[in-house]
Amino acid sequence: MIMISKANIMNTVQEYYFSDKLREVWSLAQKGKPIINLGIGSPDLSPPSEVIEVLKNADVHSYQSYQGIPELRNSISAFYDLHYNVSLDPDHEVLPLMGSKEGILHISMAFLNPGDQVLIPDPGYPTYASVTNLVEAVPVTYALDEKHNWWPDLDELEKMDLEKVKLMWVNYPHMPTGSNAEKGLFEDLIAFGLKHEILIVNDNPYSFILNDNPQSILSVPEAKEIAIELNSLSKTFNMAGWRVGMVVGKEDYLKAILQVKSNMDSGMFYGIQLGASKALTLPLSWFEDMNLVYQERRDIVWRICDRLNLKYDKGSSGMFVWARLPQGRTAEEFCDKILYEHDVFVTPGTVFGEQGEGYIRFSLCLPKNQIEEVEQRLTSMK
Repeated sequence: MIMISKANIMNTVQEYYFSDKLREVWSLAQKGKPIINLGIGSPDLSPPSEVIEVLKNADVHSYQSYQGIPELRNSISAFYDLHYNVSLDPDHEVLPLMGSKEGILHISMAFLNPGDQVLIPDPGYPTYASVTNLVEAVPVTYALDEKHNWWPDLDELEKMDLEKVKLMWVNYPHMPTGSNAEKGLFEDLIAFGLKHEILIVNDNPYSFILNDNPQSILSVPEAKEIAIELNSLSKTFNMAGWRVGMVVGKEDYLKAILQVKSNMDSGMFYGIQLGASKALTLPLSWFEDMNLVYQERRDIVWRICDRLNLKYDKGSSGMFVWARLPQGRTAEEFCDKILYEHDVFVTPGTVFGEQGEGYIRFSLCLPKNQIEEVEQRLTSMK
């Protein structure tokens, strides 16, 4: 039997954890196990009804602009001005994407050569490292820890040889920990990037989830000289399956990304772009109502953590609860125990890097009654 061999570069990456693990979870469910999935952050709430109406009434099916329709770019620009106090030229500093995950690949292809080094947070989103490997750059992890509020220790980074570092991924509010950045951290990151000529990329999809103070790194003076930002409608407007994201920043940076993007897709469906434009104009009450639901769910998860002697930060943001296990428990052992003995799937912190050992992550993307069922199942757990 003939089998064409994979590219050598495939030896540097693994299948995404949730792609692999969810097959096992679904297999257990098909065998009759009543699995409750608190592992993945896929919003279960509905998108705004006004947005769905716009999509239903859109009747344009031709190829669309690689740069997105003007209505969407204008809405993104207005959204940033209103919520982040960041001024963006909609024609030159805004580039819509088919989800911000696409942007991670486009940015990496646009700026990285083989052998370039990339600073990647640990714990952090696994795709940063995977894409870095795929473009034959070199991932260099920087440790985040609870003691330092899951912020990078820039003094420690200054001690490193940064000569080959070209790009640094940051992600605040942080996933998986929920840690928030203060403006002072963003100012320090911009100063660091300018000093060492390292492109700072902030991945910012969680800033409106259980967070009273949404921030953009681009609000820092001179930020556009050395930083760009990814954002997304997936979490903010419950539109994960629509695949609508954006990268914003200086025109020269976006031109380079567009060089890649325009060779990889043929534009986003017109109706989706119109719906996204509408979503970005919704009033503050949209976020307030959504967060009331997440608060109610989070309260239950906090009760679960208290019963299991897990420690968590009540000041964190996002749609997850990041919890520290009791001394002596490992993340994967703990998660396997509750999966196989209690039919509950949560994510081990080690998925996000070595610094995630000793932690687990609960998702808030399930209805209240199912999270209460998890509480009942885990009440007697030792």
